[in-house]
Amino acid sequence: MSSVNLMAREVAAKIVFYGPGLSGKTTSLRKIYETVRPAHRGEMMSIATEGDRTLFFDFLPVKVERVGDCSVRLALYTVPGQVFYNATRKLVLQGADGVVFVADSQPEAMDANRESLANLEENLFEHGIRLDRFPLVMQWNKRDLDGVLPVEELRKELNPRGVPELETSAANGRGVLDTLKAITRLVIKDLRAKRIVPPPRPTTGAQPAGLEAQLTQHLQHRQQPGAGATAPQPVQGGGPVPRVAPMAVVPPPRVEPAPIPVPQPGPTLLGPASALAPGDMFDHARAAEAAFMTGDYTTCVTACTDAIRRALAFAGEGSLGQQAFLLRVDGADLLRLQGLATQQHLRVDDAAFSLYVMMQVFIRLNAVGLPNAE
Repeated sequence: MSSVNLMAREVAAKIVFYGPGLSGKTTSLRKIYETVRPAHRGEMMSIATEGDRTLFFDFLPVKVERVGDCSVRLALYTVPGQVFYNATRKLVLQGADGVVFVADSQPEAMDANRESLANLEENLFEHGIRLDRFPLVMQWNKRDLDGVLPVEELRKELNPRGVPELETSAANGRGVLDTLKAITRLVIKDLRAKRIVPPPRPTTGAQPAGLEAQLTQHLQHRQQPGAGATAPQPVQGGGPVPRVAPMAVVPPPRVEPAPIPVPQPGPTLLGPASALAPGDMFDHARAAEAAFMTGDYTTCVTACTDAIRRALAFAGEGSLGQQAFLLRVDGADLLRLQGLATQQHLRVDDAAFSLYVMMQVFIRLNAVGLPNAE
């Protein structure tokens, strides 16, 4: 399921590259990574072993076109091709918004293609999704090799529904980006149909703030009939408008202001972040909230980053990306937060975004029951 960050006006969608082992899923992601401009991509993470088989997943956040006034960020994953890693396949597939099925065009791989496609349909069904109602693109890969099956036969065996299909050669990158564009169009169309994408912001001009806004509102109020001023009345007969002597303005009597009550000291209310924080991260959350309230946005981002790093450690050993994946934390948000932590001049929206990510991590910890109570 896609996520919407209303603060950043960003929609994050997850696309999974599915298919049998050695069909070219990881190679496709690597070609995308090499082609996309560095400003529009994140870090690519991969766990591979002998034989270049991806045993866990690849994760590549790619920023693409805008929908309305929201930017769309794609998180691209692959699954292990071997059947005995089906539990990992099912885990990676959870929350997907679209699938690219990478089929091996060689004749000897047809049985593996059929088995993997049936496995995809079964795993989606366990997540409550029907494949015939899900964004899907077929990628006929390895078209550069000799003796590959005709597209008509691949279509007959693997694409009876007639979903979009493209011929590719992941080894040299031919057709890979076209496949990504095709699944992106389907995913965005599906998000619009489900009304996942928020409506655009109003395009009216910016309203003046502070003292200027108060003066503008006051003048508009004074000019309205019945709001302290008398509307001009038409003169009967079309004669000259009589001159009216100005009325003397009598100043209102001076009223001494009432003394302002001094609030009595009482218990300090918890902020939203500290209220969600586990015990070990409570001080970091309070420090981040206090820094935000005082305008020290650099300290706020630093405190949030430290708290998130400590919180993700409860997911077990591994890299930050692996820990985030196990807790289902948005990797794109983590990458953006890491970038903010290296900047010197931060704004209020940067600090607010850091608080948002920290609270999301705390929510995921609470959902899975971590840390365990002693």
